[in-house]
Amino acid sequence: MSGWDLKPEGISGALEKTAEVARGLEKKVKSYSDNLESAAKSAGTLAMGGERPEAGLVGAALAQFAEGTQKDLQFVAARSGKSLEGATNATKAYLAGDLAMAEEAQREALKAPDLNLGKGGNGGNGGPDK
Repeated sequence: MSGWDLKPEGISGALEKTAEVARGLEKKVKSYSDNLESAAKSAGTLAMGGERPEAGLVGAALAQFAEGTQKDLQFVAARSGKSLEGATNATKAYLAGDLAMAEEAQREALKAPDLNLGKGGNGGNGGPDK
């Protein structure tokens, strides 16, 4: 017997809530990117005569920070998606196993009964002894 005691309704609710949080994370990542870009542009520059650079030292540092954290954020988003998918697939497999067990029990119940219990000789198939 399995040590699992899954309740599909509870799992479904948890997956829905987690998916909602993951969607919120996508929005926050977009906002994060936009805010970093805005901060970099607003940080000002040091113009020592001549042409004014697009971004100053703070802007350059923010750009490097964004570049360095971009893969981490992408990983978090991808990991969230794969975790949700894995939990969904595991639940489906569990439920399919329950259905398979129920089908097997039904098949066994529909077989002809063995009238020679304990007498041997027919292999338990319900046929006459030889």
